[in-house]
Amino acid sequence: LQGIIQAYKSGITLQGNTTSLGRWDYSGSFFFSISAITTIGYGNLSPSTVVGRIFCIMFALFGIPLNLVLLNKIGQLMLLGVQHCAHRLEEVFHWQVSTSFLMKTCALVTGLLLFLLLPPLLFCDKEGWSYEEGFYYSFITLSTIGFGDYVIGMNPDRTYPSWYKNVISLWILFGMAWLALVIKFCINLLE
Repeated sequence: LQGIIQAYKSGITLQGNTTSLGRWDYSGSFFFSISAITTIGYGNLSPSTVVGRIFCIMFALFGIPLNLVLLNKIGQLMLLGVQHCAHRLEEVFHWQVSTSFLMKTCALVTGLLLFLLLPPLLFCDKEGWSYEEGFYYSFITLSTIGFGDYVIGMNPDRTYPSWYKNVISLWILFGMAWLALVIKFCINLLE
């Protein structure tokens, strides 16, 4: 029994009469890399060898700062897109104050849909979670709290499509950039 538990912690899963690398296949490894450089740290998967741990440390030392630069650039692009739309509306409709407010509201609502309200529907379908559990996972992940009580692709009784973890990894990157903009906006309001 201890051998089975250790194999599971190492990322090997039983599927019928066969075993699978499960969490350490390409999409699982990509998801692990994203969760490491975003500092989410679910705690469900970690390197088990000395060489793996040293590599993880080196990867994180370079990956975390590079990820912060990437998130900053994504956030700037999102902000530029919102500003461009606001300027176009100002030119077309000759609105001044209300256009900026309208665009911030549209960006907030679009982000809410793309990053917090629609993804739980995917998690309901692929993970079998309730909508509330999917929403909870979405916020806990994008805010980098990452408790690890809910992690995608971990149910050995379910078969996940090959694109699933890769799409969720990209969702995490863009969602974190969006949430950082929202938090920055909230900080500006509070100050």
